[in-house]
Amino acid sequence: MAGLAELARSIGLEAPVVGHLQRLVASWGLLSDLSFSDLLLYAPSVRGDASTFTILGQVRPTTSQTLYLDDEVGRVPVAADVPLVGRAWKLGEIINGEATVQARGEIATIQCIPVRWKESVVAVLARAAAPLVGRRPGELERVYVEMFDGFARMITAGEFPFGAEETEVDEAPRVGDGVARLDALARVDFVSPNFVSALHRMGLHGNTQGARLGELGFDESPVRAAYAIGLPITQEIERRDVIVLLRCIPFLEHGRVTGAVVLLRDVSDLRRRDRLLVSKDATIREIHHRVKNNLQTISSLLRLQGRRLESAEARAVLEESVRRIRSIALVHETLSAGASQEVDFGDIVRQLVRMVGEGIGSDERPVRLVVMGDPGEVRAEVATPLALVLTELLQNALEHGFPADRFADRLEPARVVVSLANDGTRLLVGVADNGVGLPAGSVLDGPTLGLTIVRALVTTDLNGTITMESAGGTIVRVAVPVEPSATALG
Repeated sequence: MAGLAELARSIGLEAPVVGHLQRLVASWGLLSDLSFSDLLLYAPSVRGDASTFTILGQVRPTTSQTLYLDDEVGRVPVAADVPLVGRAWKLGEIINGEATVQARGEIATIQCIPVRWKESVVAVLARAAAPLVGRRPGELERVYVEMFDGFARMITAGEFPFGAEETEVDEAPRVGDGVARLDALARVDFVSPNFVSALHRMGLHGNTQGARLGELGFDESPVRAAYAIGLPITQEIERRDVIVLLRCIPFLEHGRVTGAVVLLRDVSDLRRRDRLLVSKDATIREIHHRVKNNLQTISSLLRLQGRRLESAEARAVLEESVRRIRSIALVHETLSAGASQEVDFGDIVRQLVRMVGEGIGSDERPVRLVVMGDPGEVRAEVATPLALVLTELLQNALEHGFPADRFADRLEPARVVVSLANDGTRLLVGVADNGVGLPAGSVLDGPTLGLTIVRALVTTDLNGTITMESAGGTIVRVAVPVEPSATALG
């Protein structure tokens, strides 16, 4: 099913008009709840011709039963089937009447409200409610509908929805959370039971009728701001460990504030969970930071130990261990910088390549190291062993692919290319050099410590595959799954 923007463009509405209608639809849950009604948004299917209308949007109330069981968006009724919509469009006035809801065969009370953008009517908002039969509405219903009527007049005058600079937050309170109506002097003339309950949880028990919220001990700064600028204000207010989200929406008449609707939602539990998550994330980052520091300390101690050794072979072995430790430390350093447990593996690869190149490369044997592709973000439990694997493969390529006794005779520049790709299910890592190639025999099954580490990490820890071949050098390909494991999901 096409969205509002696509439908609006298909019938020739211009971008500013589409933006106005999108803002209306973004905030009309409030209108539907206040009017206990389904709302449908109509616009002529052909520009300048009101013989047919296209339904651009639909919303159902949370305060009442819907009259429309099916999705009406995209339907194209002829004007004769929706005469009240046609009259409201032609006259530019609010039209009231009754009509049969075809889906249920019931008579409904219909109110059609022309939606004005600047000086022109660009759509019609139709309100459909079940008629009151045999009973009078209570005070709450009466006041809610009065508030809706206030917004309806603003829609007809082009004063609602508000400008593009004001957007509704995702957690914006709804009518059922708690609502109050203020007069032109910002004094309360109606409060819903849920609004009163929220005040009581904050320790505020005064008489609300005729009082300002500030006189009750409530922070009314967002209300004053909304009255001053004539735009909705949303703000969190905390008192006695209770956190509420307040949204003040002013009523306008010719640009002058004549009152306001105040919605109040208790978000204490949500914020407590948010703070726990923030605290947990901070703790995890601190752990990664300390692990990184400890690994760097171990690395420094091994370096000091290596300087005391007389055996060149022993020093080389310690240096390999230092590089392995530093590759793990890089992952923890990246994780300590953010709240996510996923890391940009491409950034880690670039740092690993630089680290290994600086540690092994020399002026006598210059080797160009190239990184190609984007591996995206991967989970920490994949990044850590894979960083070790890549370190071993780079060390192996630099140490054995370009032996000193054959380096001087080379005509082609020495190069190692790291290629990366992520298709959403597998992370593919390739290390290719243009060196001397593989010796006879299966190197993967050889006894060297580096390749033993690589084989164990790829096949056991990462549940992946690895292949090696000679083709004008050595090519190593590693493929590991990157989808979350069942254990991680549990």
